[in-house]
Amino acid sequence: MIHIIPKPTDTPDDNSTGMVMDALRKMGVPFKVLDLASVDPFNLPVSGEIIWACGIKQDGVQFELLKALEMENRVVNSTDAIATCASKVTTTAKMFHIGAPSPATCFTNDKAVVQRFVDEHGGRAVYKPVYGFDGNGIYMFHSADEIKEEPPYYVQEYVKNDRDFRIFVIGNKAVGAIQRVSDHLTHNIHQGGTGCAVEIPKEMAEAAEAAARAVNIDYCGVDLLPLEDGGYTCLEVNGTPNWHCMTAPIPRLLAEYLVEQDKQYRR
Repeated sequence: MIHIIPKPTDTPDDNSTGMVMDALRKMGVPFKVLDLASVDPFNLPVSGEIIWACGIKQDGVQFELLKALEMENRVVNSTDAIATCASKVTTTAKMFHIGAPSPATCFTNDKAVVQRFVDEHGGRAVYKPVYGFDGNGIYMFHSADEIKEEPPYYVQEYVKNDRDFRIFVIGNKAVGAIQRVSDHLTHNIHQGGTGCAVEIPKEMAEAAEAAARAVNIDYCGVDLLPLEDGGYTCLEVNGTPNWHCMTAPIPRLLAEYLVEQDKQYRR
């Protein structure tokens, strides 16, 4: 049976977990809700099952509980994939490793190295927290002295743009996309960007699917920037994505994927 860990940030108006549970009900598929906070990692309540964690609290506890459950269950997404996506450094390293498109990136403790990177990339770059989300803490700078955060420093070349794209990937297949537009550097919906559903051209699908393969994940949200000379580059991969503004039937597609994974796990 599929066991579901609800997303802690769900609300009555934005209930990602509930949408997928409704899709499972319509398919006649039984499931159980699992309270992750109540799990004893030394006496697991579930064994030999599919567990879908729609989201977890970033409290240092729930991730460890999910890792414990993974010893005897198939967890979607895996804790390795969640950890990879939580770190911009690891995500970017994996994308470079397989040749997936990504902006030039610098990771260092040394501001002198940062300044050389800035000078080599047009006199400006973008600072990002290694463990950030929803576009928080991201800003453009022209001199390393403008960075007030403590090291280490994760910075990327600035890619000129006026929009980005969030592509939803399930089982290494791009299934839905939105364009996000704003009048500032980050276009995240949480930062005031506006989104609308778009078609997925071949190059966009290939870039998003390559990023998903790089981090070895069941499903994800891939953020892409369009390049002036064509093609796309990947900014990050979200391991617990929402699907705001998408018209693709993401809840049903996720439900179908969970059912298929459950079948494969039991073979």
